[in-house]
Amino acid sequence: MNSDSSSEPGQPSFVPDAQAAWETTGPGVRRKVLAHGPDLMLTRVAFETGGVGARHNHPHAQLSYVESGVFAYTIADETQTLHAGDSCYVPPLAWHGVECLEAGVLVDAFTPRRDDFL
Repeated sequence: MNSDSSSEPGQPSFVPDAQAAWETTGPGVRRKVLAHGPDLMLTRVAFETGGVGARHNHPHAQLSYVESGVFAYTIADETQTLHAGDSCYVPPLAWHGVECLEAGVLVDAFTPRRDDFL
């Protein structure tokens, strides 16, 4: 199995969930990096109720999918309540953040890869 970040473009990368380590990113928030290549990355972010993904921006385009839980998700000046099965797109450089209203997990995809997560 190849799950390292040194994969050449076009080479497969398999990442069993049990081998992906959780990293605490703030109070009540932890993240694990899943499969990725130079142009794309997938992550899971688990939140306890009340956990906050601080408002920030980055040059990467981002998709977020609510695997479970309920989140107040803000992009630019708009906030929407997202539930399991909902998703959103965050354009590059857009200010965004989340507050977890009911414990859950977000699955985030980034393009290009977030090298700062590695």
